[in-house]
Amino acid sequence: MKIHIGSRGSALALAQTNKVAQALSDLGHETELVIIQTAGDLHQDRCFAEIGPPGVFVREIETALLEEEIDLAVHSYKDLPSQGPEGLVVAAIPERLTPEDCLIMRGDGQPGPSPSGLELEFDLALKNNAVVGTSSERRRALLRSFRPDLQVVPIRGNVPTRLAKLHEGQYDAIVLAAAGLIRLGHQQDAPALNLDSFVNLRLDPSVFVPAPAQGALALQCREGDRVIDAVFPLHDVSTSGPVRAERELLRLVDGGCNLPFGAWCHRLDGGDLELMSVLESDGGLIRKSGRSKNPEELASILWGQLSHALPETPTDDTSLEA
Repeated sequence: MKIHIGSRGSALALAQTNKVAQALSDLGHETELVIIQTAGDLHQDRCFAEIGPPGVFVREIETALLEEEIDLAVHSYKDLPSQGPEGLVVAAIPERLTPEDCLIMRGDGQPGPSPSGLELEFDLALKNNAVVGTSSERRRALLRSFRPDLQVVPIRGNVPTRLAKLHEGQYDAIVLAAAGLIRLGHQQDAPALNLDSFVNLRLDPSVFVPAPAQGALALQCREGDRVIDAVFPLHDVSTSGPVRAERELLRLVDGGCNLPFGAWCHRLDGGDLELMSVLESDGGLIRKSGRSKNPEELASILWGQLSHALPETPTDDTSLEA
């Protein structure tokens, strides 16, 4: 069976899709890559809120799936809105890479103060009033909670482009997902991904809480399609439980407010899942955590805690993740 796989054309998207295509090829399936430009790719000079509602990197690919122009889509799971279109399903979640964010810094600044109650390495690493690039409202809220002096400003472009802007001195630091750096680092044609001239710090996900499903891929196809059986061997059960908890909490939060939000779940030695979350409200951060064996039950417990801590009238800030 020949499977037409839809993907964005960025180096990172192609690295992810090519790995999935190789895994399907190893299972005996013929594949063909179909590159699709999304709104997020076409409007890199604009912030996400100006482009449209959540899903700026997936809408055109999902349309191609529904119109049967492709059979399978490979997404960074964190790019998928909490509610997908009818007729599409996530058929498999491959093994997740690390969920952490990375702070990539120029090495020419003097350390600033550390006023936050929680400690991270970057508390002592960034100079006073450093300019940090990120287009994620979650990352902005977390950065400012640790270091209110930081100037957190938007940055767009693919990973090599962002690193080039950092190298040119447009920023003192940028924040990127560690999984993307790892995936790009495995590509032979990614010479721009040279971090030797930067300081690279991985940020503890229990403190600098990542986006829901960060580091995971979502293999999406049409409901009831034969491709479901083809991709099922790529599904990783150990990844699925934590990601389900994070995504379910995202669904509940999206239904109750539009605020910068992060969630990270991991499995404890005894088998229980531990879910940690952070939500910005009224300029402060609400942190909640809980444990359970059932992902959906765990998400429901945390949403109960978060919703009770929110003010009666949520703000209109958007929570778009890059």
